[in-house]
Amino acid sequence: MSEKPIDLERVANECREFAQQFQTVQLATASAEGVPEASYAPFYREGRDFYLFLSELSRHCRNLAENPRASLLLIENENDAANLFARQRLVYQCACQEVERRGERFEQTMDAFQAKFGNMIGLLRELADFHLYRIAPLSGTYVAGFAKAFELVGKDLDEVRHIG
Repeated sequence: MSEKPIDLERVANECREFAQQFQTVQLATASAEGVPEASYAPFYREGRDFYLFLSELSRHCRNLAENPRASLLLIENENDAANLFARQRLVYQCACQEVERRGERFEQTMDAFQAKFGNMIGLLRELADFHLYRIAPLSGTYVAGFAKAFELVGKDLDEVRHIG
């Protein structure tokens, strides 16, 4: 009995729709010495890039300044999962770069942050200890359930290839 072929276009659309549900991302960073840190942050997304506005008082912000690599995780809520061992998730391996505070990209992105998250951003925007980071996914994996793992491929990581 042969298996039914996987509709990769449908899976890619499902992956995009899954990613659009989130306003925050789980963030994994490491210090210059390699000490790991897990945290989360609200994000604004433009194209495939994520933007995070982080306080230098947080370890993850200091880690990105010292070691500009991160992993991002978007994961299905435990209460919504049919099986906790197969939660739907999207993981990105990323390069990170601080966006200069005095520049058009900073202003445009912060305006978009404020439109998304409201007046709180207007207050945080004025604090000098906050830094805007562009988090650029280099590779990714989408897991839709048991035996449903896919590598993100293509120029914009908007296509999937079954991992099997």
